Amino acid sequence: MRSHYCGDVNKSHVGQEVTLVGWVNRSRDLGGVVFLDLRDREGLVQVVYDPDLPEVFNVASSLRAEFCVQVKGVVRARPDSQVNSQMRTGEIEVLGKELTIINAADPLPLSLDNFQNNSEESRLKYRYLDLRRPEMAQRLIFRAKVTSFVRRFMDSNGFLDIETPILTKATPEGARDYLVPSRTYKGQFFALPQSPQLFKQLLMMSGFDRYYQIVKCFRDEDLRADRQPEFTQIDIETSFMTSAQVMETTERMIRSLFLELMNVDLGDFPKMTWDEAMRRFGSDKPDLRNPLELVDVADLLKAVDFAVFSAPANDEEGRVAALRIPGGTELSRKQIDDYTKFVGIYGAKGLAWMKVNNLAAGFAEGIQSPVAKFLTEEIIKEIIARTGAADGDIIFFGADKANVVAESMGALRLKAGEDFKLLQGEWRPLWVVDFPMFEKADGRFYAVHHPFTAARGVTAAELEANPGKAVSDAYDMVLNGVELGGGSVRIHNGDMQSTVFRILGINDEEAREKFGFLLDALRFGTPPHAGLAFGLDRLVMLMTGASSIRDVMAFPKTTTAACPLTNAPGYANPEQLQELGISVVPKDDAKQG
Repeated sequence: MRSHYCGDVNKSHVGQEVTLVGWVNRSRDLGGVVFLDLRDREGLVQVVYDPDLPEVFNVASSLRAEFCVQVKGVVRARPDSQVNSQMRTGEIEVLGKELTIINAADPLPLSLDNFQNNSEESRLKYRYLDLRRPEMAQRLIFRAKVTSFVRRFMDSNGFLDIETPILTKATPEGARDYLVPSRTYKGQFFALPQSPQLFKQLLMMSGFDRYYQIVKCFRDEDLRADRQPEFTQIDIETSFMTSAQVMETTERMIRSLFLELMNVDLGDFPKMTWDEAMRRFGSDKPDLRNPLELVDVADLLKAVDFAVFSAPANDEEGRVAALRIPGGTELSRKQIDDYTKFVGIYGAKGLAWMKVNNLAAGFAEGIQSPVAKFLTEEIIKEIIARTGAADGDIIFFGADKANVVAESMGALRLKAGEDFKLLQGEWRPLWVVDFPMFEKADGRFYAVHHPFTAARGVTAAELEANPGKAVSDAYDMVLNGVELGGGSVRIHNGDMQSTVFRILGINDEEAREKFGFLLDALRFGTPPHAGLAFGLDRLVMLMTGASSIRDVMAFPKTTTAACPLTNAPGYANPEQLQELGISVVPKDDAKQG
């Protein structure tokens, strides 16, 4: 039905007859001449109809936005005065000779122009219309180019594309599973995979030493702008490769991807330990475009007569950190109060501050701060020296448990960097390495990455004796403050895996019930193996400049995990429930329970 895509017609086609199909983006009748902007996934082209062909002209005059049509005509060059440099096809137009309405369009329930201000609910309800917008179409086309590049890179480096099951068994990946009932085994359930983790490890045990898969994963968790109940991973696993080799290979892939699709050279990826990232930036995924850093000052404040500072300064689990913001003296008291409310979201009980107005005037006159009266001149002088503060700067202080200080001051660092327009450079990648093996909460240990991550440089006995000090052989790739992917060396020894399960509170009986197949497989010559998984949706979101992963997915869910397009989830047919052996608790009863 077509000879060319609309966006592909150019000056080389002048004089040729073309057949185009697509949607009417805009129709204009200017003094007896009808101009159509015809659109398909590749772009727009202008089609002109004049009254010389009355029947065709009358059809053209009847068109409205989003009619689906077929156009036949001759390509001609536009006069120089009418060239549109903003369009790929701006140097030519098509003189229409024939016009067929394939399908008419009712008035649209949402706007498709460049200034559309549709609600997200409307955009998702009429997603098939929203995706016609060139901005959305280009994002999905770009996503297809990303996956195509990844497949070519993986294939050329000896990786095999192998599918793993979607119906599987629940595993402790840190979020709730989506459960699928079994008709054959009434009362029992499959789980949709949160990742292919165990299956890709089993593939390593099977001898397929380089595996990859672009795979759907599912997590029934609270949603944010960068979270969806179903998402896509670029999943990679290798045998007989060290963490450094996995990092080198995947870094080369991402660098090549940016270079080929965006003509961007990301340069070298520096490495930073988790400890350093948390100390300097309050985050394990720091945005290095932001020059602001946290500075520890607890050692200066242990003896001050101000419990807000001295208590955490003398607490082994506490921290007092300072954050200097250049030009911050311009902040009003209301703006400082707004920052105080902001850090409160992250658990901070307050936000102390110190304005450096004029150092030459002395500390009594040149420093403005509600906490200065608790500090000696020597302490103030050392704080200014450590933070590098100068006239016009403000210093904020976070004082609390170390995790609260890191989270709240790390968030403040990001907000201040944006508010004061301090970001430097367009792309800043890095590797964050040497994560803690475990974190402790509610009196028990949890895996920082997942329970199959190997510890660095310890035996099983040493790990069990002191799990809180263990460092994992794990690595995350971070770009502009976003975690693109995370991976680790995996446990390939049965004793070590059982030890980790015990540390996590999974007793031998539970481990056998949930992971017996894995523990059995570890008995039969398991090779050392390591891997990494990239979040494809996040990667494309970053590369296209979208504000949410929903804008780079064809049919995403809302932030409440619903689909306005299909009205999913929905109630099941009672006959299906009976066949599955499932009874549903009524909504009101569930609330009371």
